Amino acid sequence: MSLTLAVRPPVARRAKISALGTYVPSRVLTNQDLEKLVETSDEWIYSRVGIRERHIVAEGEATSDMAVAAARKCLASRGIEPSEVDAIIVATVTPDMFFPATACLVQDKLGAAGAWGFDLSAACSGFVYALQMGTKLVESGAHSKVLVIGSDTMSSILDYTDRTTCVLFGDGAGAVLIEPAAEGEIGMIDFVHEIDGSGAPALNMPAGGSAHPSTVETVQNKMHYVHQDGQTVYKFAVRKMAETAEKVLTRNGVTVNEIAAFIPHQANKRIILSSAERLGLPLEKIVINIDRYGNTTAGTIPLAMGTAVEENRLKKGDLVLIASVGAGFTVGATLLRWEI
Repeated sequence: MSLTLAVRPPVARRAKISALGTYVPSRVLTNQDLEKLVETSDEWIYSRVGIRERHIVAEGEATSDMAVAAARKCLASRGIEPSEVDAIIVATVTPDMFFPATACLVQDKLGAAGAWGFDLSAACSGFVYALQMGTKLVESGAHSKVLVIGSDTMSSILDYTDRTTCVLFGDGAGAVLIEPAAEGEIGMIDFVHEIDGSGAPALNMPAGGSAHPSTVETVQNKMHYVHQDGQTVYKFAVRKMAETAEKVLTRNGVTVNEIAAFIPHQANKRIILSSAERLGLPLEKIVINIDRYGNTTAGTIPLAMGTAVEENRLKKGDLVLIASVGAGFTVGATLLRWEI
């Protein structure tokens, strides 16, 4: 195997994921629970999207709280104090509030004195995009410890009378620490990101921003909830997840046979399997946990990393392929070596 790293511009040093932490709320909302809220069934939900249950925040629990819980686990596993963190990047579309940034709230609650940070909004591709932002901060030599967090409280923007959306999403968070790779380690290899704004009408939350400021009418018209054209999103996701993943593999001289784990965004089991089939990836290499968590948006990929670790499906030096598609549309794929 040969990794064609020349496609990347020279960097001061290589970066790697050095630690991982995840968090989901204790409350579980099953398909049977949803049967009592909307006209649906466990069989209908599972057969179409592969979800059996999802986790929902407790009263008063917000995106920053989940992010901090995941971050604490991440830092504890590495033996790092919050005060050692240089920067915090929080990927989310459900911030605690419009401003200040959730990263500010996380920094304060975590006790990461001296760290700076910001939020990144790219919906379901948010964590993948934030991962590269953190990587570049380390590769450039600007920082040595960057905390990258994906956290979303999707239950806060769901209409639980709309069976087409409320069955899909859950709440959760995951965090990774990005640090310089040691001698002999490769860590982060390459990425491909794309956006296609023409897809915005297919998946969005219409109100609350400057286009449609909050009014009595926007609330009455349910414009502060997730709106989705399922078929349009499905077709785009299947095509672009595979295309983008294939692109990052091809330009680095990597075949699917060399991939130890494919960690896709967990939006729909059929999307995951269709994308993997297009890539020629066998089922045993695909990490799927959507049945347990649903779509946690920016939280899905770090949560899936956690599942892969729990199931002993990752070992140091393994090649990992990550892919996502989100509202925007946003698209992202990352190739890395697992160095934990």
